[in-house]
Amino acid sequence: MKFTINQISQGEDEVILNYKEMNEEVAKIVAFFRNEGRKIIGWKDKTQVVIALDDILYIESVDGRTFVYTEGEVYKVNYNLLQMEELLRDISFFRCSKSMIMNIDKVLKLKSLSSNRIDATMQNGEHIMISRTYASEFRRIIKGE
Repeated sequence: MKFTINQISQGEDEVILNYKEMNEEVAKIVAFFRNEGRKIIGWKDKTQVVIALDDILYIESVDGRTFVYTEGEVYKVNYNLLQMEELLRDISFFRCSKSMIMNIDKVLKLKSLSSNRIDATMQNGEHIMISRTYASEFRRIIKGE
């Protein structure tokens, strides 16, 4: 894919996307712009909090409750994991285990483990295990396939 970036001195910022056919690469770009600035509502200490999707490191389901983890906070959300997966499917989130969805853009390091699992180190230093069920799909995504 070819792209051109031009800085202008006046006028409004604008992004134009020209494509012959919708493919996975184009769809990801479109999804990025459609989801830019999207937010969800979470709960912390009986207070509603607005959470930007870009701030989410991972989402985990524990005992039937769903929690969103950011750099330094944990919020309860009123969605189940399946609903969160559907909400986030067009952006850089990946189902990495039966109980967790991770933000691929927040991964710093990857380490292959035995049994075809992957240890992903997130931006906040936490380690997330990508189960063998999801590991091959994750490797395919990381390679850009």
